[in-house]
Amino acid sequence: MSLFASLPPLRKAFLEFCRIEKGLAANSLDAYSRDLAKLEKYSSEQCGANVPDAGQLLAYVDLLYREGLASRSLARHLSTVRNFYAFLVREGRLDEDPSATLPTPRQPRKIPRYLNTEQVGTLSAAPSAEKPNGVRDAAMLALLYASGLRVSELCGARLADLNTNLGVIRVTGKGNKERLVPVGSEALRALGDYLATARPEILKGRVSPFLFVTNRGGKLTRQAFSKALTGYGRQAGMAEGLSPHVLRHTFATHLLEGGADLRSLQTMLGHADISTTQIYTHVERSRLRATIDRHHPRA
Repeated sequence: MSLFASLPPLRKAFLEFCRIEKGLAANSLDAYSRDLAKLEKYSSEQCGANVPDAGQLLAYVDLLYREGLASRSLARHLSTVRNFYAFLVREGRLDEDPSATLPTPRQPRKIPRYLNTEQVGTLSAAPSAEKPNGVRDAAMLALLYASGLRVSELCGARLADLNTNLGVIRVTGKGNKERLVPVGSEALRALGDYLATARPEILKGRVSPFLFVTNRGGKLTRQAFSKALTGYGRQAGMAEGLSPHVLRHTFATHLLEGGADLRSLQTMLGHADISTTQIYTHVERSRLRATIDRHHPRA
């Protein structure tokens, strides 16, 4: 069966299906496309452009392991393969799904890295208040810490999404799902400073629908913000391992430490499943220990 000889149109049809039917975001579609390109290369080299059968797929997974692919990346890669084969079966291109027997790699559950309140303060003060881009970046840091947005949600936010009167921002998360996230007073002040002075200076008369802009009027990219964050972290003495997701973890951890429950946190983070939010149960456990120490007569 030489389906893989015509993989590009099949891959395009599958990605269109994922975009329209499953509502996947552009980042997920890019990852799916890269994964399928890798599978196509393996197929052309090892299977004579035929669809890999169950045994060949196991050999392919073994190859991914030997290449040192991280467990999270491997799990996503195998998810792509399974979804693609299921699509081929659904479309009548295959009678059976040879990916059904593929193993699922176990992912270690790590306690997410987060900053303490002093580190947050030091990092927040790193951008220059004398430069428009610094005021913009300070507003982005404040909003990220105040709301726990994903970096793609932060950079993709539009001016119309922010309601300063109500103190909320509307974001579009994974699967094109919208949610309203509260924004604290400190972040609103930082956003107010940016919108009043820095944003008009950056745009220089241009019009842009995006909240956080570049001097060309486009949105600041995830890569550009991550690079800027690394620079600010270096200034603050904490560049090692610092990423936008660390600030998302920091938001979640500090919220739980302040008494929030996991269900509320799930809603604010935009997690589809509570099991994803449960990576923060280390905070729940530490709070339980503090409660015992404080109230038990023999603690």
